[in-house]
Amino acid sequence: MHGREVVEATEYRTVPRRRPSAGPSARRPAWAPLLAAIAGILVCLGFLAAAAAGDLARDGLITLVVFVAAIWMWVFAPVPDTYVALGAAVALVVTGPIDTETFTGTLGDSVIWLLVGSFVIAAAVTATGLSARIAARVLTFARTPRQLMHLLTAVLLVTTFAIPATSGRAALALPVFLALAAVLRHRPQLVLALAVGIPSVILFSAVGSLLGAGAHLITSEIVATATGEGYHFVQWLILGLPLAVVWSHLAAEIALALFADRTERRTPLTVPATAFAEAAGSDVLGPLSAPQRRVLGVLALVVVLWCTEAWHGVDPAVVAVLGALLATAPKIGGTTLPAAAKTIPWTLLLFMAATLCLGIALTTSGASAWLAGLVFDPVRSLGPAAGVVFLVLTVVVSLAAHLMIQSRSARSAVLVPIIVATAPAVGVDAAAAAFLSTAAAGFCHTMTSSAKPMAVFAASDTVPGFRPEHLLRYSAVLAPLSVALLLAFAVWVWPQLGLGPTP
Repeated sequence: MHGREVVEATEYRTVPRRRPSAGPSARRPAWAPLLAAIAGILVCLGFLAAAAAGDLARDGLITLVVFVAAIWMWVFAPVPDTYVALGAAVALVVTGPIDTETFTGTLGDSVIWLLVGSFVIAAAVTATGLSARIAARVLTFARTPRQLMHLLTAVLLVTTFAIPATSGRAALALPVFLALAAVLRHRPQLVLALAVGIPSVILFSAVGSLLGAGAHLITSEIVATATGEGYHFVQWLILGLPLAVVWSHLAAEIALALFADRTERRTPLTVPATAFAEAAGSDVLGPLSAPQRRVLGVLALVVVLWCTEAWHGVDPAVVAVLGALLATAPKIGGTTLPAAAKTIPWTLLLFMAATLCLGIALTTSGASAWLAGLVFDPVRSLGPAAGVVFLVLTVVVSLAAHLMIQSRSARSAVLVPIIVATAPAVGVDAAAAAFLSTAAAGFCHTMTSSAKPMAVFAASDTVPGFRPEHLLRYSAVLAPLSVALLLAFAVWVWPQLGLGPTP
């Protein structure tokens, strides 16, 4: 490790550095927006020509024009993603591809209520200090850097089922990381490996749960619109959890191998439980407090009810709201409902509702089918190899999309309707292709601006994190391995678990 890295990692409280820009235009050439705008206009003229020739219906034309404008603004415009998504949805209502009932109905969709209830439960878990306490109990067993990385990965995997957003899990993990960084101040290589590995595990482990990311719920709704049935909580768990476990531990191991040399990896360590007292907000050595036990019971009850939906028939959204009421009930919960409601990311929910509108419009207007034919017709002509080539393209395009579209939900809203429309024509199950694309979209590691968890752990005057060059090095190794892993699951693992057929 270079001397400069050692100084920055060990003196992070006294060496101020400007946090890297996380905006959509970070480090882009000034001419890029203009060039992209010209390309977008040419594409829209092509859509107009197709409509004039009768190949594309009016609603499909309007949807695609709005679609291109939204993508350009997500990539280049200095305005929030939610503002762009809502503007696109309203434009679709005014011009006709979707009606008012569809637009307003998405905000009342069960997906939104599922997230509302889950965020309230997560607020109660956080308020009691339960998450940091569990981390303290587990991580004190680590005696080597490798054990520390993989125990931390296991803890973060569990939080996938408690915190329904990667950004929320990143915020929850940051105090734990800072406590570890303080204890390991004299081991900057290991601190750097943790800074890269923790947000990576948060992003990859999200695929283990239907609630792990908003993109999963958007994909489920789009698949349900196209095929009549989306994904159930248990079905997603069975398909996603094995991938989440393998992918997360692979990411942790690569982070350790790249940023900690052999001597560092073999040097023993001890992590005292007292290091986590501040993060937990209470003593971490004694028994669980009464609020912690009650909230843990509520969380366990909710997860069990989600997993047994086929037996009792209660919608997961209703279960989430019931859990939220219990988690905030007087003398039972870990916080109050007003306090928990303040932690709900309402802009995220509005963004999800708006992108659902865009996904529905792409599917119902015929735009996704037309665009799929235009993009993937050359693949269909490959005969028996068409399905395999389609899967490879799906993984590569979905994985690389984070370089252009920072929001995972937006990527799914853009890609999944096209993939669902194309998959049956090449002999691939639409639900399998959509799941594969959404899983691949979880790779967001090339730039700090690619995902909120990466931005949270970037180097600053208070966080001994990574720098952009560390991410580029990490992504260069992890991306091809991720492509191979996803294709292996798509071809050999998921068909055995009931998702398919695939070639």
